[in-house]
Amino acid sequence: MHGGFTANPKERWAELFDQLDLNKDGKVDINELRIGLAARGLLRSDAEEIVRESDTNHDGLLDFEEFSQYLWAHEKELRLMFHTLDRNHDGRIDVGEIQQSLHNLGLEVSTEHAIKILQSMDRDGTMTINWNEWRDHFLFNPLHNMEGIARYWKHSLMFDIGEHMTVPPEFSQQERQSGVVWRQLVAGAMAGAVSRTGTAPLDRLKVFLQVHGSSSRGINLWTGLRGMVQEGGVRALWRGNGINVLKIAPESAIKFMAYEQIKWLIRGRNEAGTLRVQERFIAGSLAGATAQTIIYPMEVLKTRLTLRKTGQYSGIVDCARQILRREGVRAFYRGYVPNTLGIIPYAGIDLAVYETLKNAWLQQYSKGSADPGVLVLLGCGTVSSTCGQLASYPLALIRTRMQAQASTEGGPKLSMVGQFKHIISHDGVPGLYRGIAPNFLKVIPAVSISYVVYEHMKKALGVKS
Repeated sequence: MHGGFTANPKERWAELFDQLDLNKDGKVDINELRIGLAARGLLRSDAEEIVRESDTNHDGLLDFEEFSQYLWAHEKELRLMFHTLDRNHDGRIDVGEIQQSLHNLGLEVSTEHAIKILQSMDRDGTMTINWNEWRDHFLFNPLHNMEGIARYWKHSLMFDIGEHMTVPPEFSQQERQSGVVWRQLVAGAMAGAVSRTGTAPLDRLKVFLQVHGSSSRGINLWTGLRGMVQEGGVRALWRGNGINVLKIAPESAIKFMAYEQIKWLIRGRNEAGTLRVQERFIAGSLAGATAQTIIYPMEVLKTRLTLRKTGQYSGIVDCARQILRREGVRAFYRGYVPNTLGIIPYAGIDLAVYETLKNAWLQQYSKGSADPGVLVLLGCGTVSSTCGQLASYPLALIRTRMQAQASTEGGPKLSMVGQFKHIISHDGVPGLYRGIAPNFLKVIPAVSISYVVYEHMKKALGVKS
C-alpha cells in the first residue's frame, strides 16, 4: 500500500495502548487518556469525547478491544479524508491541496498560512504529508469529517495570525448557532433561583441585622426570626424573595456566562491550557461586576422589599414607583460604589477558589472520572464563598445601609466613607461584620445548591468546562 498504510495495525494499537495504560491494569481510564493527550500536545478535554464514543460497555474504562474498535473506525474516517485532500492521488498532501480543500469548504487561506498548517504535521521535513503523518496527527483528535478539520485548522490559525483579545466573529457565530451560550444562561439561572428560595429567611435576617442591628438591641438569630414571624406571619420570612429570585436568574446567568466568555478570551490561542489563579480572579471579578452593574436597581428594590413592614408596599412595581416618586432615579444606584468594590474581591475570590479547589481535587483523587461528585462540589462551593464573604462583607454591609437609607426614619443620609465612620464610632470594628452569622449559615446551603445545580445543568445541557 502506498503512502505507508500499515498491513498490521493491531501491533501499533497495542503499543499505543501500552503507552497510555500507565498503571498496567489492562484498562485505560479517562485520567490516563488525558495525560496521554497532553503529552502529545492535544486538548485534554477531547478525552471525554473519545471515551464517550468508544466505551461500549459504559464502565468508564477502555479495554484493548474498545480502544482498537475506536481506532479502527477513526482511521477509516481519516483515510477517507486523506484521499479527499490528496487530489492527485500521489499518496502525499501538499500546500496547494490544503489550500484547495479549504477553498472548497468556503475558507480562504493564504499560501503562508497553508504552509503553517502543513508544517504542524510534517515530521520528516519534506513539505508534504504522507498517510502516517496525517494519521498520527489526528489519531486522538475526535474529528469526523473535513468540515471538522477545517474548523480545527481555522481556529489554530486564528490565534497564530494576530494576538486578538476579542472573540473571533466566526467562532462566536458558531457558538451561538450550537446553542452553547443559551445553555450556559439556563444553567446559571436555574442555579440562582433554586438556591435563593431555599435560604430566603436567613437572607432576610441578615439584611435586618445589617441595617438595624446595633449592639444595644441584642437581636440574635432566634429572636430575629421569631420577631419577623410575629410581625407578619411565617410568610414574612420570605419577604423580598420574589424580587430576589427575579434578579438572581439574570444575575447568575450573566455572571457565569461572562465568566466563561472572559475565561475563553484569556485562554486565547492556548486553548489547551488551564487558567492560572490570577487569571481566574480577573475573570471572576469582571464577571461579577458586569452582572451587578446590569441588575443593580433590582438590588435596591430587594433591600427595600426585604425590610418593609406589613402593608408598606403592595408589590415590586409599587415599591419602584414610590422610590422613584420620593427619591428620584439616583436612589436606584445608591450604594453602587461599595457594592462594586465589594463584588470584585467577592466574585474573584469565590470563583477562583472554587475552580482551584475543584481542579486540585480532580488531579489528586479523581480515579477515571471528570466528575468530582456532589459532595466535593458542595465543599468547594462552601469554602470558596466563605473566603469571598470575609473579604467583602464590610463593603456589603455599608452598601445595604446606603440602599436602605430612606426607609430608616430619621437616619442620616451618609456617603460610603460617612457610613464607615458612623459604624466604627458607634459599634467598633465588629459592627462592620453585623449579620455575618446568618449570612454564613446561609452560605453553605445557598452556594452549594447554586454551584451543584449549575454543574449538573451544564453537564445535562452538554456544555464543556
